[in-house]
Amino acid sequence: MITPVPSAVNTQAAAPSTAVRPKSPQPKPIPSATDTVKLSSAKAIVQESLETSVQTAKEAASGDIQARNLLAKQAAAKTHTK
Repeated sequence: MITPVPSAVNTQAAAPSTAVRPKSPQPKPIPSATDTVKLSSAKAIVQESLETSVQTAKEAASGDIQARNLLAKQAAAKTHTK
């Protein structure tokens, strides 16, 4: 069964809030990169081709993706030719 809801007779408007909101933190400025390397692509290719396998292994161990890929290609070529 449905019962009617009596309407409210006295309504009061809410008083404006006087609470102080804390300021949002300002974003920190991002420092600009100071390390720059300027090599022409031809010079970079020559430099990489003159690199020893020991240097490549060290770079791969320190996380150099290009060195890791080169070592993987070399390993695949060795197993493929045997």
